[in-house]
Amino acid sequence: MGALQRFEKRLEGMVEGTFAKVFKGVVHPVEILNAMQGEASANQTQMAGGRVLVPNRYVIALAPADHSRLAPFAAALAQELAQSQAEFVGEQGWAVYGDIVVEITRGDDLDTGLFRVMATVYTGGQVAPGEASGVRLVTEDGQNYPLARGATIIGRGEQASLRLADVGASRQHARVEYDGNRAVLTDLGSANGSVVNGRRVDSVTLNPGDEIVIGSTRLSFRV
Repeated sequence: MGALQRFEKRLEGMVEGTFAKVFKGVVHPVEILNAMQGEASANQTQMAGGRVLVPNRYVIALAPADHSRLAPFAAALAQELAQSQAEFVGEQGWAVYGDIVVEITRGDDLDTGLFRVMATVYTGGQVAPGEASGVRLVTEDGQNYPLARGATIIGRGEQASLRLADVGASRQHARVEYDGNRAVLTDLGSANGSVVNGRRVDSVTLNPGDEIVIGSTRLSFRV
């Protein structure tokens, strides 16, 4: 029995009652899981040793009417979707960073019965609760990594707070220290060095729009 079939089995009890009413004529959980599996298949990154990295964060946007009807059950559904996606990823032999997380949000541009799945590889860079940050690093494919006050370690190792799936990056490649006003990037003795705007650096204050190259990964510093 595959992940999709197990997911349907776990939903059977709910579908008999409330869920049957919630999803009658609108988007169904199985459709969402199918789309999540499709996003994982379409967003693969080859890693060292032949491993395949796929997204671990899925944001499900529902039309306003569907989102309102689903709101009381959103947390339970998100948990079931995350578990089933983890089973699917495991069956394929793919890799993810940490746990698979599913968030259900409202998509004001969507018509009733339609939904959108946004899949990303989330590796860290979280902002501390209650501390908003407009300072971030952005990858070429548009992934955002907000910088919290303090030090953010960039690298491919488990101890890095911003982990890169890049064999050209050292385990702890560089550090960005942000004090609320200024961000300073410091190379941590990496094998391939840290490059800012085409120049290899040991330590440099970052300015909006600066391009950082770590291994083969390009990051843009944004405010």
